[in-house]
Parts: sequence; C-alpha cells; structure tokens
Amino acid sequence: MTLERGLHVLRAFRSKRTPLTNSDLVRRTGLPKATVSRLTTTLVALGFLRRVAGSTQFELASASLGIGDTYLETNPVTARAHPFMQELADRLNVSVSLSVPNQFDMLYIAHRTSARIATLRLGVGSLLPMGWTATGRAWLWGLPADARASYLDALRQAAGPRADELDRGIATAFRELESVGVCSSLGKYQRNAYGIALPVTLGRSATRMSLSCGAVELAPDMAAITQRVAPALKEAAAGLAGLLRDVDTQV
Repeated sequence: MTLERGLHVLRAFRSKRTPLTNSDLVRRTGLPKATVSRLTTTLVALGFLRRVAGSTQFELASASLGIGDTYLETNPVTARAHPFMQELADRLNVSVSLSVPNQFDMLYIAHRTSARIATLRLGVGSLLPMGWTATGRAWLWGLPADARASYLDALRQAAGPRADELDRGIATAFRELESVGVCSSLGKYQRNAYGIALPVTLGRSATRMSLSCGAVELAPDMAAITQRVAPALKEAAAGLAGLLRDVDTQV
C-alpha cells in the first residue's frame, strides 16, 4: 500500500514539469495531507523528488528520470517505431505519438516531432487526460463495449460538474471515428494545439494503444487538417502494426 501511494504521488507530476506543493499533491492524488507529507519526505530522501530552492514545492529528481531512461533504452517498441514515426512526422510536419493508458491519463511511450513545427511541449513520458484529448478518446473507442463502459463511468465521476461536457466531447469523437476512422481535438491541452488520433492494436501481445499526431497552428482549420492527415495516419497505423507484429508490446 505504501509503495502504491508513493507511485501515485510520482504520477501526479505531469509533462509540463511544474513543481508541486504538498497541497497540490493532496488535490491531485486524493490522499490525506499527512500521508502526502510523509511520502514526499521519503521520496526526497530516496532521490525520487527534490525540493525547489527557497519554496515549499517539489519536482522530480534524477532517480525518477533514471527509471524512464532505462525504460527507453530497453523498450523494443521505441527502438523500432521511432524511425518510422520520425518519417511520418517530417512528411506531415507534425508530432507523432504512441500512447497507452495510465489510470485515467494517456502516457506517451514513443514520440517523434518535426523540427519545423512549434513545440507542443510534449515527449515520451507525457501524460494527457484520457477523456479530453483525441488520443484518449480514440483509445476508449477501440475498447470492447464492457471495458469502455467501465472507463466512461469512472471518467464521468472524475469530471464532476463537467461530466456533460465530457460526454459531448467523447460522443463527437466516437462519431468521427465511426465515419472517418480518426477523431480530433482542438485546444484541450494547449492553446491552438490540435490532435488527431486512432486506436491501434500492436505486437505479439495485441496491446491496445493510440496513434496520434498534432501540432500548434495560429488558426487551425480542423476540417482541412483532418482531410490532409487522416489518410496518412491510417496508412501509418497499418504500417506500424506490420513493423511491430513480432515485438512484445506489453507495457
């Protein structure tokens, strides 16, 4: 239980690398204040967190980053998929990502970006909210009906007063996926940033993931962007499935 709670605290640090106080961690984890205080003290002593100088905030330290670096070095998915994804990113002038669920977020396990686009401030290890982004909605759509219903119920509860807004966004995404095979979102993570995604099942273990691409544009025309990107993204999904067919993709 202590290990689980400690990992819950570490997961509360998102891709923007914003330092967090104990109060922030209480809100994000739902753990008691005394528990969070005890855990952050322990995680600092173990080198997984460090205190921000002159403040009461914490940020991830080298021990946490070392786990991620080891994962990247030993993960066969990133080694094989990154060159393929880089070619797609350069061709479409976007960022391209593979993501898997992490509780009620989507975790980027592979990510490549074109050098010509404005940064999305995302990369391997980034967490995006499952119910509010194209990559999460695509993954949900690809689930069996009973598993999807379970996730949707939990996401509605977590959304609180925004549950109706969440439902509308997911329903729109599901209609897109049924009609054109991809779904899109705009401005859900970063202003003027768009995402386009579809579900994929990869590797010997038939792991369900989401393949997505995105960029930042001053005034994105989503209809035109989807028309341009969707065929290439669907073709890439098929190519990636072939590329990883003999790889153990369990994460």
